[in-house]
Amino acid sequence: MLALALPALFLHVDYQPKVTLALGGDEAEIALSDVAVLVVAFAGLHAGRRLGFTPLRAGVWPFVAAGALLALIAVGTMQPVLLDRDYAFLDHALTAAKFAEYSVLALAVPLLVRTRDDLRLVLGVLIAWTAAAALVAVLQFFGVVREFRGYRPGQRAPSFVGHHDLAALAGAATSIGLASLALGPVAGLRRALLWTATVAGAVGVVLSGALAGFLGVAAAALAAGLVARTRHVLDLAKAGGLVAVVVVIGAGVFTLRAANIGSFLRFLGIEQPRDEETFGGESYVQRLALGYLGVRIFLDHPALGVGWQATSEEWTYAPYLDDTRERYPNLPEESLPSPEHPWGIQNGYLQAAAELGVAGALAFLAVLLVPLGLAWRAALRAREAAADAALPLLWLLVTMGIWLGLGVVAGIPLVALQWLAVGLAAAAAGWHADD
Repeated sequence: MLALALPALFLHVDYQPKVTLALGGDEAEIALSDVAVLVVAFAGLHAGRRLGFTPLRAGVWPFVAAGALLALIAVGTMQPVLLDRDYAFLDHALTAAKFAEYSVLALAVPLLVRTRDDLRLVLGVLIAWTAAAALVAVLQFFGVVREFRGYRPGQRAPSFVGHHDLAALAGAATSIGLASLALGPVAGLRRALLWTATVAGAVGVVLSGALAGFLGVAAAALAAGLVARTRHVLDLAKAGGLVAVVVVIGAGVFTLRAANIGSFLRFLGIEQPRDEETFGGESYVQRLALGYLGVRIFLDHPALGVGWQATSEEWTYAPYLDDTRERYPNLPEESLPSPEHPWGIQNGYLQAAAELGVAGALAFLAVLLVPLGLAWRAALRAREAAADAALPLLWLLVTMGIWLGLGVVAGIPLVALQWLAVGLAAAAAGWHADD
């Protein structure tokens, strides 16, 4: 069930069959991915009733961190209502519910993936889906297949996932290759599948054009090397292979985003500025400006933030727009948030701080760092198959990297990868306990 759910979890909602329900004057969508999450949840519950819930014990602290974050999201959803803000409560309550829904994956994974052998089928499907996504991205890049905005040859490609979510899916596949390169085959996968994971993953990350995705993969490669070095199995060939994967992906991403990077360097004054150059579109200057707005919102609301998903609403960012225009005078007006363009902050960490305050920011970090530490210890202590135990460590680092360039959106593939990684970290810790 978990393996069958992966294609739905890593598919853009625009391509999913869905049902729309009227709800209090608004509409709620139930998409295929929602059904997939529920199927996995019931499968995990069934496995727990048949085989026991013992695997959940190893993940108690990651689950506590997740519970704290979900509780703060609930508070953040109610807070603007209690303060009588002009807040789209029903819309944001639905996104909060969907974010909580996806967190069930973290509980289901340890109940379903009870041994290292159980990983094999799940990872095989993930690799096959990544290969399909990479192929579609290549065809989009060459203008053979249409993407969301039409035929755009030579541009970054979203495949059937989305730019940053393609980086998440491809980064997860690349991590399988990195872990296998440094520590031995993950889940006993055949060499052909491991090569497919590495190559298709690298192609996907490159064509996604997500610099944050590259940073996540680079961090994952570094972690794989550190685990191998600590376990005294890292040699020159393995280190060279890890570096080669990172260099190839980095060269591809930087080449694809050369125009945006050059524009950002000119904004910083490192390169000679062009006459009357603006920094609109998908520029890093726009992201810097949106991040500035997030910092300003947080500094004025450090205790509880402005409310879950409220940073996309005009009453939260409007007081700081004039200062932002003054600080970024060459940024086109359409690159700033407005009711017509509710861009959001586009950085998960800043968004959590601005919307949920200091406690929310710490809880958001804890959901990633607590299972990261758990997976690190499992990878170092496992008597055998350390690559399997290291895999959630690498997935979490890929996720953390991509949150640098993407705002918190419920029900997207990156959120699925995050909770799958948290669950797999708990499962890996349980495997170590069995050893």
